[in-house]
Amino acid sequence: MSLSRGVLRQIPPPVLDVAIALAVLVAHTAPFLATSRVADLVEGWTLSQYLPVLGQALPLIWRRRAPVPVLVVVLLATVVYGLRADTAPQPVAYAVLVAIYTVAATGARRERAWAATILLGGIGLQITGLVLKEPGADTITRGLVMYGAAWAIGRSAANRQAYARQLEREKELEAQRVAVRERAAIARDMHDILGHAISLMIVQAESGPLIVRSEPERAEAAFDTIASAGRSAMTQVRRLLGLLKDDPAGGVPLLDQIPALVEGVDRAGTRATIKISGVPGTLPPDAEATAYRVVQEALTNTVKHASATLVTVLLDWRKDALLIHVIDDGRGHSEGTDGGHGLKGIRERAMACGGTASFGPGPGHQGFSVSVRLPLAAS
Repeated sequence: MSLSRGVLRQIPPPVLDVAIALAVLVAHTAPFLATSRVADLVEGWTLSQYLPVLGQALPLIWRRRAPVPVLVVVLLATVVYGLRADTAPQPVAYAVLVAIYTVAATGARRERAWAATILLGGIGLQITGLVLKEPGADTITRGLVMYGAAWAIGRSAANRQAYARQLEREKELEAQRVAVRERAAIARDMHDILGHAISLMIVQAESGPLIVRSEPERAEAAFDTIASAGRSAMTQVRRLLGLLKDDPAGGVPLLDQIPALVEGVDRAGTRATIKISGVPGTLPPDAEATAYRVVQEALTNTVKHASATLVTVLLDWRKDALLIHVIDDGRGHSEGTDGGHGLKGIRERAMACGGTASFGPGPGHQGFSVSVRLPLAAS
C-alpha cells in the first residue's frame, strides 16, 4: 500500500487527473458496449445518448483546480443522463464519486460548505422524487451510502495529508533545534578548550620575560608549556570539528586525560595536584566528556581569576556516581567575571548528564570549590 502511494506521488497531478478522467470515461462507456439498445437493435446507441457521459468524465481533468464547479457540471450531466429512460443503465455514478472525493480531500472550508449545500439539495430532490416512486428507494439508498463514503474517504485523506505536513514541519523544527543545540555545544567546548589553553599561554608568556635572564631553564620550560598548550588546543579543536576521522576516541575527551590537564596547570606555575579515591566505575560517554570539561573549566577559572597558589582536583568514585571537586586557595569567585559564564556552563553540562553541580567557598571559607556529581552508567 505504501509503495503504491509512493508511486502515485511521483506522477504529476495533471497526468494523474487525465488518467482518472479516462478511467471514469471507460467505466461509464462500458454499459454502452455491454448492452444493446432496446428501442432500436439495428441503429444502436446514439451520440445524444452518449454525450452526457462525456459531460460526466471529461470535467474531472480540472477537478483539483476547480473542485466545486467540476462537481456541479458532473452532477448536472448525471441528472441529464438519468432523465433519459432509453439510455444504457449506469449502476455506479463513478464521476460523481470522484468529484465528491476531490472536494472533500482538496477543497477549502468554503468550497466544502458550498459542495455540502449542493449535495444536500440534491438529496432533498431525490427524497422528493421518492414520493413519486422515481427513482426507487434502493437506488436512493445506494447513492446516499456511496456519496457519504466518498465524502468520508476524502476527508480522511485530507486529515492524513494535514497530519503528514504537520509531522514534516515538526521534523524540520526539531532538526533546527538539534542544530542550535549542536552549535551551542560546540561553542561551549570551544570556549573550554581555547579558554584553558590561552589562559596557560598568557600566564607563561607574562612570566617569561621576567625569568629569561635570571632563570633560563624556567623560561625554556615556560615556552615548552606554551607550545604544549597550543598543540593540545589545536588537536582538541580539530577533533571537535571532526577533522581527525581516524581518532579512536571520536574527538571525545576521556577521563584518563584529566591528569594531563592538571600537569599542564602545574607546569604553568600554579601548583596543581590530583587525587583519586574509590573504585573506578563506568561513566556514559557524554558524562565522561563532561567530567573532563568540568575539570578543564574549573582549572581555567583558577588560573585566570583566582590568583591561587594551589589547586587540587579530587575524583571520588562512589557506587553510583563520580564526585568531582576542584578546590583552590585563591580569592574565590567574583560575579561579573568570565568565570560566571563558565560556572553556568558547568551546571548545564552536569544537568544534561543527569548530574548536579554546586559552587562555593573552599574548606575554612578560603578559596573556591567546584563540586559536580555525575551518575555512573547503568549496569
